[in-house]
Amino acid sequence: MEIVRTVTVSRDPSEVFAYLSDFTTTTEWDPGTIRTTLEAGTGGVGTRYRNISHFMGRTTELTYVVIEREEPTRLALRGENGSVVAHDTITVRPSSDGGAEVTYRAHFAFKGVARLIAPLTGPAFRRLGDEAVIGLRAALNTVRP
Repeated sequence: MEIVRTVTVSRDPSEVFAYLSDFTTTTEWDPGTIRTTLEAGTGGVGTRYRNISHFMGRTTELTYVVIEREEPTRLALRGENGSVVAHDTITVRPSSDGGAEVTYRAHFAFKGVARLIAPLTGPAFRRLGDEAVIGLRAALNTVRP
C-alpha cells in the first residue's frame, strides 16, 4: 500500500524542510497522529521517534528511524511495529511561485496476519492521505520561522 500526496505552499523551502524534518510536528499535520516523541538523536540519520496513531478504530505505535537526510530537500524514515513496516519520504522543492512543493510518500508493507486485511484498507489509507494534505497545507502555511 502506498500513499503519495503533493502540496504547494507559499513558504520558503528551507523553513518547510526544517519544520518537517522535526518528525514530532506530525501531531500538527498528520490527522491520525496522537503523539510523536523524540526518543534519541538530533534529527540526523539514526534519530529515533516513537509515534502513537489512531487508524481504523485502533491505536497503534510505531518506532520511526531516520534513514536518510539530505538537507534541505529530502528526509526518509522507516517505521515498524509487529504488523507493519512503513517507509516515509518527504521531498521539498522550490515551487515556480517562490514557495515550496512538498511530496509526502508513505509505503506500508504489512506483516503476519495484517497481510490478510491489507487489501481491504485501501479506502482508509486514501482518506488518510487526503486528510494529511489538508493538515500539511494548514500547518505549512503557518510554519514558524
